[in-house]
Amino acid sequence: MGIELELHSERPAWTEWDVWDASRATLLQGSYGHGEALAQVLALGRKGPGRLCSVAPFGDTLFDAGEAGAVLLEVPGLLPLCVNESQTVAVRDLARLLAACATTPGSYLWLMGD
Repeated sequence: MGIELELHSERPAWTEWDVWDASRATLLQGSYGHGEALAQVLALGRKGPGRLCSVAPFGDTLFDAGEAGAVLLEVPGLLPLCVNESQTVAVRDLARLLAACATTPGSYLWLMGD
């Protein structure tokens, strides 16, 4: 199971029949190559406090620009949990997109589980 990341300029469109196509209009950037490594690290961090511990590898989570700044503060706690370079890269990519979201008013970071 993996967790992919997408930064959107506004809340992504949700439709029952085709979430993927409906959300393309607001997509700013995405991260699709580190999903499994990110899910592994977040699973290790579930015991800790904060919002990242509630991210499920099988569901979707949205953070708005205000939440992203607070969640970004949790990322340094994930880095010591990384056991390989893939996981470290995944956590750094999460930090990059959280920072971009936090500095882009009205934006959302969508964490998409399998």
